[in-house]
Amino acid sequence: MPSLKDNVERWLTHENYSFKKIESSESNFKFLINNGDALGNNIEIFEPGQQENILVVGIKVEFKTKLIRRFLELNENEQEKIKSKIADFCYSIKAVHKFLDEDGKKKVGVYIVLDKQEQLNQPFFMETLQNVIEMSEKTNRFLIKSF
Repeated sequence: MPSLKDNVERWLTHENYSFKKIESSESNFKFLINNGDALGNNIEIFEPGQQENILVVGIKVEFKTKLIRRFLELNENEQEKIKSKIADFCYSIKAVHKFLDEDGKKKVGVYIVLDKQEQLNQPFFMETLQNVIEMSEKTNRFLIKSF
């Protein structure tokens, strides 16, 4: 029986996605689709370490320069309020989220977790990719409106 990694690789290849394998100490495997959405963000697909047969599909939406500046000008309490609004928004679009500081930038990672055997097939996976792209665009619009 093919591994989850082999399946994901085959599905991406079959759908003509251009992707690369990324070494990651935090995951059993990780693929990256460059410029996966209309905003130029990369889509990440990975199986978390210690969590076999769980597939995470996500995208990191970065705060634009103006948003970072405004966010950093806020006091801690106001920053927490914004984070809470973002968390509520992510919950409303059924996304698992994570706040990240990477490469000197603030980002919100939005993820869909596929943790049921019946979700781990090509049609469901391709639908999930489309949903992540939509979530990325909605999150970006939300971030712009939130500030």
